[in-house]
Amino acid sequence: MAAFWRVLYSLAWYLALPLAFFYLWRRGAKQPDYRKHWMERLGYYPPPPNAPIIWLHAVSVGETRAAAVLVRALLQRYPDHHILLTQMTPTGRDTARQLFGDDSNVSVAYLPYDLPGAVRRFLQHFKPRFGVLMEMEIWPNLLHGAAAAGTPLYLLNARLSEKSLRGYLKVRGLIGPALKKLSGIAAQGEDDAQRLRQLVAINPVVSGNIKFDMTVDADLITQGRQWRQQFGNRPIWVAASTREGEEALLLDALAQTQLPDNSLLLLVPRHPQRFDEVAALLAQRGWVTQRRSTWLGQTPLPTHTKVLLGDSLGELAAYYAAADVAFVGGSLLPFGCHSIIEPCAQGLPVLIGPSSFNFADAVREAVTLGAVIQHQTATEVIEGIGCLLSDTEKREQMQAAGLAFVGKHQGAVQRVIALLP
Repeated sequence: MAAFWRVLYSLAWYLALPLAFFYLWRRGAKQPDYRKHWMERLGYYPPPPNAPIIWLHAVSVGETRAAAVLVRALLQRYPDHHILLTQMTPTGRDTARQLFGDDSNVSVAYLPYDLPGAVRRFLQHFKPRFGVLMEMEIWPNLLHGAAAAGTPLYLLNARLSEKSLRGYLKVRGLIGPALKKLSGIAAQGEDDAQRLRQLVAINPVVSGNIKFDMTVDADLITQGRQWRQQFGNRPIWVAASTREGEEALLLDALAQTQLPDNSLLLLVPRHPQRFDEVAALLAQRGWVTQRRSTWLGQTPLPTHTKVLLGDSLGELAAYYAAADVAFVGGSLLPFGCHSIIEPCAQGLPVLIGPSSFNFADAVREAVTLGAVIQHQTATEVIEGIGCLLSDTEKREQMQAAGLAFVGKHQGAVQRVIALLP
């Protein structure tokens, strides 16, 4: 029966392939990198490095940044090996190049689409000693193909929300047999492990979340502090990783809520293809805006500027370093929230909206500890921003709580490394 499901799944992939390339071409109109490296998506690559390979897959930006600390740990444990880091998105690939562009021991490529032939070509070409999938990257043909090729494959930093579990249970006949091909699974928390057990008869190790072990780039911290000097003596807050529809909600709430007159908003949309859209929204609403792409950070920002639009890649840590308070996006609307760990690690008070299913355990604990405040509406978020910008003592309390929250959970990388061969 499992083989029947895989045949249907593979057939669906072959039928959808023209649509997949049409999607890439269409996305390329706004983000040209979508039109590059198409042959890699079919399993065709330049010659591999002349060294044994460890392969690590991190689908996009957040997973790639989290994987950076794991890559460094792998290079330390396996100094004679080369790391192949794969992604599915151009932004993830760009992030990997920013992080490892000067490191000859790390190469970057796209993971092929989950077609049997493409998977087979990928594995035969690179012949990895073993592979690592980050978070919940489950590709049935890839997992079966790795098992057939004798390539041990591990799922690390795995997280599974209730919503995702319900979706996977509908295709358990496809997903369950694939998961059984894994050589090991490390779940972020006990709740994630329990949901994985509901999905398939496996017993994951609970390792914690390796994002707590991420080290913030010191150069970006310095850059953010230099920006802060150019901003002048103003209360500053950052709205980070905002998603479609959230900017409008925040701007509506700002129009009805009084923040300090000289406050500055650092608005950083999650996806680069939306930079122009958000800039147009700000102009339509009459907000005096400076785009990061036209401000080099070396001259004072005009005092009448109300919004600095973060239309740049790889600088989120700098925006956090320049701010007094952070709102983390993907939380006002049902996107599940983006990571609260990085701003907490920088000692920022953090506010989020009602949607947090992607990081439910972490958010619940951070709220209990006083590092994060969760609100139900955009108006409540803006009111909370205003209160924190005017309350130094409360910000310092949340700063201490955030640093303690992150410190409590560090060490996951060493636990997952111990699982590998």
